[in-house]
Amino acid sequence: MSDPQLALLMLGLFIFIIMLGFPIAFTLMAMGVAFGFYAYFQVGQSFFDNRVFYLMSQNTFSVMNSDILVAIPLFLFMGYMIERSNILDKLFLSLQVAFRRVPGAMAIAALVTCALFATATGIVGAVVTLMGLLAFPAMLKARYDQSLSAGVICAGGTLGILIPPSIMLIVYAATAGVSVVKLYAAALIPGFLLAGLYMVYVVVLAILKPKLMPPLPRDQGVMSFFAVVLLLLKAFVPLAALIMSVLGAILFGLATPSEAAAIGALGSVVLATAYRAMSWLKLREAVYLTARTTAMVCYLFVGSWLFSSIFSYLGGEGVIKEFVLGLNLNTITFLLLTQAIIFLLGWPLEWSEIIIIFVPIFLPLLSHFGVDPIFFGILVALNLQTSFLTPPMAMSAYYLKGVAPKEVLLSTIFKGCLPFVSMVFIAMAGIYIFPSLVHWLPSVLYGN
Repeated sequence: MSDPQLALLMLGLFIFIIMLGFPIAFTLMAMGVAFGFYAYFQVGQSFFDNRVFYLMSQNTFSVMNSDILVAIPLFLFMGYMIERSNILDKLFLSLQVAFRRVPGAMAIAALVTCALFATATGIVGAVVTLMGLLAFPAMLKARYDQSLSAGVICAGGTLGILIPPSIMLIVYAATAGVSVVKLYAAALIPGFLLAGLYMVYVVVLAILKPKLMPPLPRDQGVMSFFAVVLLLLKAFVPLAALIMSVLGAILFGLATPSEAAAIGALGSVVLATAYRAMSWLKLREAVYLTARTTAMVCYLFVGSWLFSSIFSYLGGEGVIKEFVLGLNLNTITFLLLTQAIIFLLGWPLEWSEIIIIFVPIFLPLLSHFGVDPIFFGILVALNLQTSFLTPPMAMSAYYLKGVAPKEVLLSTIFKGCLPFVSMVFIAMAGIYIFPSLVHWLPSVLYGN
């Protein structure tokens, strides 16, 4: 068996093994070491003198020494602290009162709350679960349609992996070797575009089919203008100010992503203290969860870089490149093919595995097709929204099902998610047709 054939066998075995349920990070490392030992084997060499062990140690050092990845634990800590600051119920109530005259007021309030809270935390499971406990029962009590309510919670909760400061974009930047700052600037308009499409869909549906989202009784939620302003000042403004200060410091060059993340982490502690939700137990939980998630991401990076290094050394990358080039694709068909593959990978895999393991396979081909890595990253980020919403492995649906009333079926949640998946495809089509939606803001802020 030739080395390129061995590389393809390595990739096929990896996909088969993770389908059996083995831990992905350690599977990557084990296969990288096993195939790398063969690739670097020399007759008469002692076991630990094989170069694969040196490669593994170097990859580990590179990951732990990365300045970009320092922002991940800081943003995670910020998210976990905000999650424990008891702000979500106040935020949803204030937005519900503010939007009460808008068709589908509770759904719009839930979407805005999800988007803001998901942006602050970046943790999809936490946002969907908390909103499923708070907003979902309130929407059902107001006689909102079950599937629509479920779709609103699931779709809104996933926006945090797209809208900056997104942890997923940091991981992509480290993988692709692009600027996090420019990637954040490029993601702003597409992120708000997708959130806006969700809201437009809800408002139009509320107008055309008011039975799905009955308007609130006239006497419910009526407050004076000053009372509404005071409620927003207490619940909405502090969290929005924290997010905008962190994001603004990054986009305008006042701080690096890691420095801004550190300020955000400190701000989350101040916010939790201001809302009287700070305690030693919650701080300890936030630190523990941050360390656990960061370790998972770092192990994935170590395993992925070792696996991809051996895969390339054996010639696997060249085989894939020759195969794709042999299809005689143009830029548009190449992008459609890659996005279709990523869409399918989103069924069995999470975004972290797709970004760290499979996206690097396509990155060397971007220069041939004249595709900007930042533009490609935004398309991938939009596409990965669907991985949380499409059955059979729609994780947002399972998160919501875990806290939803027993009479709400999983099939009902899936049904509610599908219209929002179509909104993702519309947003992606808009990016294909109008690439300036991605390029305009980075070019204005940082030039060409």
